[in-house]
Amino acid sequence: MPLPDLIEIVPLTAPVTAEITVPGSKSITNRALILAALADGVTTLRGALWSEDTQVMAECLEKLGFEVKVEADPAEDCNRTITVHGLGGRIPNAGTPENPLELFVGNAGTAARFLAAMVCLGEGVYRLSGIPRMHERPQAALFEALRELGYRIDSANNKLPAVFHGGEKQKAESGKRKCVVSVEESSQFASALILSAELGGWDIGICGGDDEELPYVDMTRELVKAFPKKGGSFQIEPDASSGSYFWAVGPVLSHLLKMDSRLEMPVTVRNWPESNWQIDEEFPRFAPAVGLQNPTPVSRARHLGDSIMTAIVLSPLLEAPTAFTDLGRLRVQECERVVALRTELTKCGAKVIEEGDTLTVYPSELHSAEIETYNDHRMAMCFAVLGLKVPGIKLRNPSCVKKTFPNFFQKLAAPAPHGLGATILDASGRKLSGDELFAG
Repeated sequence: MPLPDLIEIVPLTAPVTAEITVPGSKSITNRALILAALADGVTTLRGALWSEDTQVMAECLEKLGFEVKVEADPAEDCNRTITVHGLGGRIPNAGTPENPLELFVGNAGTAARFLAAMVCLGEGVYRLSGIPRMHERPQAALFEALRELGYRIDSANNKLPAVFHGGEKQKAESGKRKCVVSVEESSQFASALILSAELGGWDIGICGGDDEELPYVDMTRELVKAFPKKGGSFQIEPDASSGSYFWAVGPVLSHLLKMDSRLEMPVTVRNWPESNWQIDEEFPRFAPAVGLQNPTPVSRARHLGDSIMTAIVLSPLLEAPTAFTDLGRLRVQECERVVALRTELTKCGAKVIEEGDTLTVYPSELHSAEIETYNDHRMAMCFAVLGLKVPGIKLRNPSCVKKTFPNFFQKLAAPAPHGLGATILDASGRKLSGDELFAG
């Protein structure tokens, strides 16, 4: 039985000591799947996330003709061991101008951008499309960079759906073909090109962002360096963005029970990454994880990535106003996240001021509310954590967490030490459990 369309999170009333496992990093998994397909040999990806976004990527690779084997991971229900037979840059399947090979990317930005660059290495024609929201998300900078490299991309508005013509490379006199890509709207444009650059013979320049503000581009570069290009084994680390929800629970409980969160960290995340590849590794150092006090601005570009949403949603519990800056890229992701965060927090009674790409959130007395999740997995998970403190938080369309964390609500409800022991109700007030909480 799938998750109901509306659920209610019941606040915790007692301390919880837990060590939670979270699924593998979506960002690393989808980059690794591309690199494995381009490798010259068989690569086994361990600890790979198995969710809507990564399933989309695996299915597209299979449609392109790659052999992909998926096996269960006994350590984490939403991870898989994925074996990919790489072909050294050769893409087996392709379509024709009259009948392009169709690739459906859902609402997975990583799949849309990474595959767009990768299929240009092929010798045929490919059409990428997704759900309506994916067709609204920016692609122009990537398309223009690929055109600069000599590839033909047909698109009515420089967005998806789009048709990519591989094998139409223009030879540069000096060897490598060069392009400059703007990352003003998304750093994924640069990452997409970097993943395929070696086999494409591309020289990639980046504009529109400070190198210090491009942690996901740095992740891509480090992955390319570390990845076994002739095949082998590669370990995917846990997703730091997904881990932020559980690191936040300790301070929420401390605030609720009048404990000192600086002395107590009752909920931790197992195998927390230390590679510095994921910007959200830093989340435990930022609000609300340290004493529920953070008087200085928090930047999405310099301090936190997607986990800044977790900090924003819980910041009405802080003891002073907090400014969250550099949020522009949140506007063009799964939903218009800046407006969504302001709207839903205000619905809960929070004072939130939006000025440019900054949200300033003030200490507030919060109350019950029915939260619109906008089909955005992170909106659902952030407000679920708030519901562990604030009575009466109800979530519409909670199944949207399947994008990156299908068993998120099972983790909330599982007994300690492997879960939080939270109570989750359906619209009639019935307690949900087990498979009813899985977002399949």
